[in-house]
Amino acid sequence: MGNSLKAIVAFVPSNKCQKYLLEDLEEMPVDKMVDLSGRQMRRLPVHICSFRELVKLYLSDNNLNHLPPELEQLQNLQILALDFNNFKALPLVVCTLKQLCILYLGNNKLCSLPLELRLLQNLKTLWIESNCLQYLPEVVCELSLLKTLHAGSNALRTLPPQLQCLQELRTIWLSGNLLSEFPPVLLDMPFVEVIDVDRNSIRFFPSLAHLPGLKLVIYDHNPCRNAPKVAKGVRRVGRWSEETPEPRKRSGAVIEIPLDEKPLVPPAAKTEPE
Repeated sequence: MGNSLKAIVAFVPSNKCQKYLLEDLEEMPVDKMVDLSGRQMRRLPVHICSFRELVKLYLSDNNLNHLPPELEQLQNLQILALDFNNFKALPLVVCTLKQLCILYLGNNKLCSLPLELRLLQNLKTLWIESNCLQYLPEVVCELSLLKTLHAGSNALRTLPPQLQCLQELRTIWLSGNLLSEFPPVLLDMPFVEVIDVDRNSIRFFPSLAHLPGLKLVIYDHNPCRNAPKVAKGVRRVGRWSEETPEPRKRSGAVIEIPLDEKPLVPPAAKTEPE
């Protein structure tokens, strides 16, 4: 069945058309996973919501901008992928899925997140990259079990001080934003292991040597005049990363050190809950 035909059928509410869209998927899959990615859907087939034991639902790369209220029936859902769609606001029904561990919202048109997101207290991984966020919604700071936050490719200029309340946070990706200074709140988060501020506008880096948990800092493609100082064993990716924190000088001129190898980007594959 072609994608164009699927997109048309998705508008038809009859049970017959809905089952046709699902390609005769009438029973709960053995692996408790449904992947409807890349089908040009504009509506989620309501029949999916009858699979009450469903654990993973992938709806990436469609044309969705809303979700049916029946989605609330999926109370065992742990992974929900809504990236690469047309959401301008996160449907509140998502916030009723209290077992969610991983939520993919990247590459949409989100300008904010609802306060109801705080209900997802089992959330460990949140991807909100490539949206229209000019600030990091403070409600994110209420997700106490959050370990990974990917907020790259937005328009963030700073981070809220409340972020330091996320004591389980280990990885934060902030590449491709509008940061003009290194976020001060990160200096008070000794448990963070990976910080990515690649492709921002940071001109000076404070010392990060006091952060005992830090393992990797990516600061490439910033107009910085220094590299961040780090503790022994911490990997740096950026200008002068293999040198001392200050660039070498010769006759008053700054000699640029060749860039380190390209850093590993956040994994494209969908991850599993821990």
